[in-house]
Amino acid sequence: MPILAMSLPKPNLFSNLPTTPPPTHNPNSTPPLQPPIPIPKYPKKQNPNSSKPQKNSVPAFKTHHHNSKYHKPVKPGQVITEDGDRSVVVKDSGVSYRLPGAPFDFQFSYSETPKAKPLAIREPAFLPFAPPTMPRPWTGKAPMKKSKRNIKLFEPLYPQMESDDDGGKRYEMLRAYELGMFEGKPKKVLGPPLTKMEIQELLKDCIASNRQVNIGRDGLVHNMLELIHTHWRRNPVCKVRCLGVPTVDMNNLCQCLEEKTGGKIIHRVGGVVYLFRGRNYDQRTRPKYPLMLWKPATPVYPKLIQEAPEGLTKEEADELRIKGKKLPPICKLAKNGVYLTLVRDVRSAFEACPLVKIDCRGMHASDYKKLGAKLKVLLIVLLIL
Repeated sequence: MPILAMSLPKPNLFSNLPTTPPPTHNPNSTPPLQPPIPIPKYPKKQNPNSSKPQKNSVPAFKTHHHNSKYHKPVKPGQVITEDGDRSVVVKDSGVSYRLPGAPFDFQFSYSETPKAKPLAIREPAFLPFAPPTMPRPWTGKAPMKKSKRNIKLFEPLYPQMESDDDGGKRYEMLRAYELGMFEGKPKKVLGPPLTKMEIQELLKDCIASNRQVNIGRDGLVHNMLELIHTHWRRNPVCKVRCLGVPTVDMNNLCQCLEEKTGGKIIHRVGGVVYLFRGRNYDQRTRPKYPLMLWKPATPVYPKLIQEAPEGLTKEEADELRIKGKKLPPICKLAKNGVYLTLVRDVRSAFEACPLVKIDCRGMHASDYKKLGAKLKVLLIVLLIL
């Protein structure tokens, strides 16, 4: 006779207690207490990768970037936007910004602007400066209380121009600099030229110092003007180190440094420049420039390399491109290098061959485009590849 056996489950000694208590039939029992603060119910998190547009998105809050499809044709000399004395103007050198009382039109870069005329802009024309209605930059704190100290008085920078009739000494309060005050007076700030002994004495502490201003692929940027003046507050000489594409034409960069800052270059070695502030420089009355809060988008310029350059047909240009690929490069340029002898090397290479090849594979994409535009102007050549 077959016997069927089945193992019984063992009792679980660590079983969970019931989640709900058993019902009570006591009519005098009190209901369970509710929490004093209701538990908040948060909305569900949306997936950022979802392509569905948000319901509360406002088109005015969308920022324009370099990959946007904004395209507005412009002409040189055209005033794009104007708000009283503040305006955005298109010049042959690019987009400029005019402010009331400014000694010159401000730009993002003063030395690395293409010689070609811009065709269009990539973003709406806005002034990249703080609004004039803001009394002070926002720091997240309330303004400090008015000081009860006595106001210090200083002698004016040019006492001979503001002399009193009675021959007394005149003092003035420390006040903010007004734009345009130094216009036409850079020679008075520089004073008489320095002697060789004075130049050697000034360069003693600067040559071995690492306190310097670095200039990169964008060249002399507008915010560097204020940075150079902060260096002049400690030392009369500011050390400027230049790297990258601006070193191809150092004469242009040095000219922009002297014109925009009002200083004088007293020494230059390779890509390092020493800028003297002047004998009569005064930190209290120096020019103060507004800072750019963001980098404006680069305008649209004509195509640098065309299929059929000027004076050549498309078939002739293609033949030259095939020959150029087989040529060995005269040099290989590294990223953030000093290219002082590049123009001289290319000019000497043209004496042996009408085609010259430069290896730029280690550089940034925007660097070799700027490099080609500079060589096109300095050597009057055609770029075919």
